[in-house]
Amino acid sequence: MSSASDKAAIEIRGVSRVYGSGQDKVTALDGIFLTIKENEFFTLLGPSGCGKTTLLRLIAGFDFPTTGEILLYGDDIAPLPPFKRPVNTVFQSYALFPHMTVAENIGFGLKMLGKPAAETKARVDEMLELVHMTKMRDRQVSQISGGQQQRVALARALAPKPKVLLLDEPLSALDYKLRKEMQIELKRVQAETGITFIFVTHDQEEALTMSDRIAVMSTGSLRQVGSPWDIYDRPAERFVADFIGETNFLEVEVASVTGDRASVRLRSGREIPATFPDKTTPSGKVTIVIRPEHAEIVAPSPDATLHGTIESVVYLGTDTNMNVRLDGGSLFTVRQQNSRSGACAYSEGQSVGILVGDDVAQILKD
Repeated sequence: MSSASDKAAIEIRGVSRVYGSGQDKVTALDGIFLTIKENEFFTLLGPSGCGKTTLLRLIAGFDFPTTGEILLYGDDIAPLPPFKRPVNTVFQSYALFPHMTVAENIGFGLKMLGKPAAETKARVDEMLELVHMTKMRDRQVSQISGGQQQRVALARALAPKPKVLLLDEPLSALDYKLRKEMQIELKRVQAETGITFIFVTHDQEEALTMSDRIAVMSTGSLRQVGSPWDIYDRPAERFVADFIGETNFLEVEVASVTGDRASVRLRSGREIPATFPDKTTPSGKVTIVIRPEHAEIVAPSPDATLHGTIESVVYLGTDTNMNVRLDGGSLFTVRQQNSRSGACAYSEGQSVGILVGDDVAQILKD
């Protein structure tokens, strides 16, 4: 098994991509600076139109930056066409050849590179074993499932031993259960090969499940880069907090700052601790974020952090969401994991308290 190193595989230096001019000018990427490490599973995450696929295309060589540099292990590859880059891409559509067998599809790129037949066969065998498709080698790709086709596309892209593998939403066409299985498989393959994977998705859960680090993008810019834990538990700004999972926003006032912690004052006058993003010093009125699963419903009491009335109880199978209208008027969601002991103990219209722990509130930059 391989893990990410400190060595840079890809460096994006001040890359912009502008289409058109004048009134028709569209800035798809706006001065991106980003370093992706060797052997890292790195995900570009964001809504449609945020620039993530454009950035992937620039790395692949299917498009060229308006300004800036793209370095692969220190070499500027921005001017190079795709076939001169040690990079391969797995597309959303897979783009397999329906008239070829599984093995022929995997070996196609090697054949085009002029590799000897014996070397090609050995590499195809190795890839078939890697993606658990050895028994399917002689099947036509039209005779295998969508998940199996995805494995073939992955094996074909890995066969030439690229230094970086780009994956453009390759799981989006699969059903939910198969997509979850393939998330685990992709992470396994990346760890076993040690190749840097750059994965594009709009699916937050997918990004959190698979990635070593995530770059959240919006309107052509990077909003935050960090580990899945950083992105989910310590979002730096409102867009990131709102885009990644469900969350609660509360308007508060900073009472004091000591080191890397602040004390913030709720509308009720109660103070609670909160963390804040690096390179910031919060003051005045700010917004804090609290995830629904980081709060607890309790009976009303002076010890409760917040008070309100339950407006709705939503059963989600593994969890139950309780939407509470706080005394101040805002809505606050608490998520409780379900157990075998029976139905939720709380109901609509019930007055409740909410407990918030000492390490769950995060101040946002904006």
